[in-house]
Amino acid sequence: MKHNFGAGPGILPHEVLKQAAEGVLNFNGTGLSILEISHRSAEFESVLNEAVSLVKELFNVPEGYSVLFMQGGASSQFALAPYNLLPDGGKAAYVETGVWANKALKEAKLFGQVEIVATAKESNYTYIPKDFTIPKDAAYIHITSNNTIYGTQMKEFFKSPIPVVCDMSSDIFSRKVDVSDFGLIYAGAQKNMGPAGVTLVIIKNDILGKVDRKIPSMFNYQVQIEGGSMYNTPPCFAIYVSMLTLRWLKAKGGVAGIEQENDAKAKALYTEIDRNPLFKGVCAVEDRSHMNVCFVVENPEHEKPFLKYCDEKGIVGIKGHRSVGGFRASIYNALPITSVHVLIDAMQEFQENNK
Repeated sequence: MKHNFGAGPGILPHEVLKQAAEGVLNFNGTGLSILEISHRSAEFESVLNEAVSLVKELFNVPEGYSVLFMQGGASSQFALAPYNLLPDGGKAAYVETGVWANKALKEAKLFGQVEIVATAKESNYTYIPKDFTIPKDAAYIHITSNNTIYGTQMKEFFKSPIPVVCDMSSDIFSRKVDVSDFGLIYAGAQKNMGPAGVTLVIIKNDILGKVDRKIPSMFNYQVQIEGGSMYNTPPCFAIYVSMLTLRWLKAKGGVAGIEQENDAKAKALYTEIDRNPLFKGVCAVEDRSHMNVCFVVENPEHEKPFLKYCDEKGIVGIKGHRSVGGFRASIYNALPITSVHVLIDAMQEFQENNK
């Protein structure tokens, strides 16, 4: 058995994989594959409608918001958000908490002025900045809720006088949030919601229509809303698997239920990191992510042997990002706590063998 701690594309529930495989061969008894049915068919429209309905239910999306399934990954949203929200000559505020936040602000500079209101760059992003002023003359403020590479996470979200745009790619549906605190939420599906190839966008309708520039139809949120995520052929299979994953999440007690599981997984693993003298965490304790647990060995000579030991135990995807090194255990929604305990056991056994 493999224990998949990969950072993304990440682990999916086994039952979802089984259902998706069946759908590839014979979707809902149609005798056709989900890969070959028309996106305009009643069969696929029911998939898309259910996916949208589940997002609204699981995240308690208020009235006045639209739910979109878009292509291009979260990285496209780095540009689409300012394209649609930042007027020519206007200003946007950004909180820089990692590589992806940095890439997002670089894209925004193509459309207007960017003010970095807070950054953790000087510490190699080992903490979340908390004391900063939100400029009221900015069109929006952009944040990244969870930093996959560095293992930090915003534990609380602030009330803002301007729209908040949030990249939730690596912790979407992992914990309860108040959607009404945000003007725009976007998330690549491939960590907690489905496979790579589709991006979830939740947008407050009244923040649109405030820029004068001409926006190409494919990049225009309003056009996508009017087209019901089907202005062009959508990524049907990725939406289907996302819908199955959202069904699975609902059956597990929804976001509130999975949040309890995620808290238990994170607590168990961080407890072992802090207890075990061979390992140590890399970021501020109060900002530790419950999705991406980053840690290193006290003795660099132990790094490769521990990776090899994990491989022998069927623990995969544990190697840290090249910019941080060490180890990264991504404990997304679908990873069972039993896999976390396998990793903990491996850490304890490695300690015993290296006293």
